[in-house]
Amino acid sequence: MPIIPKTMCGVVLTGHGGLDRLVWREDLPVPILGDWEVLIRVRASSVNNTDINTRTAWYSKTVRDGTGAGALSGTIAANDADGGWSGDATTFPRIQGADCCGDIVAVGPGVPEARIGERVLVRALQTTGASGDTFATWTFGSECDGGFAQFAKTYAEDALAVRSDWSDVELASIPCAYATAEGMLQRANVQAEHVLVTAHQVVSAALRYSCQSGVGHR
Repeated sequence: MPIIPKTMCGVVLTGHGGLDRLVWREDLPVPILGDWEVLIRVRASSVNNTDINTRTAWYSKTVRDGTGAGALSGTIAANDADGGWSGDATTFPRIQGADCCGDIVAVGPGVPEARIGERVLVRALQTTGASGDTFATWTFGSECDGGFAQFAKTYAEDALAVRSDWSDVELASIPCAYATAEGMLQRANVQAEHVLVTAHQVVSAALRYSCQSGVGHR
């Protein structure tokens, strides 16, 4: 069994605003697992626009500017009461990191021990822990702690086993972008045809990964 420390290092978001709201800590408690949860040793976690938008409270209904307007200093017009991705207030301190790749090192009650050692990607958009109506969703690293630390926890069904020769860094760019790319392929009903895609590099990589994994066709 892997040796798990009691504390860990990570970056904590202390409130909405600019980059000064991100604080490096070396005394964070390692997450304690509940039923159906797994503990992941984070190997890589990328910065997604969701992480930036959550930090700046760009999701607030009072904001009318583009996503780049307050990326460094924060969004002046934002309302903290609805600044989270889900439309609710974000609770602080928060460990961000929507896109996460790592290895399962411990499992909570209800999860088979055979999952320990699995290389996984964490589903960015999750329904398991979200409360509310049937369609309630939250984002890993926004409504719950994410991957900007040495360890992270999530529900077992949101830790997806990966068998790939991609590096941890490459895989960590996938989860949220992959969902975007998969949605593009499905909504466009792409079949066995050639399609020209002009997109951000990460989305392009996710489209390629979607095609290779059988979600769509080039």
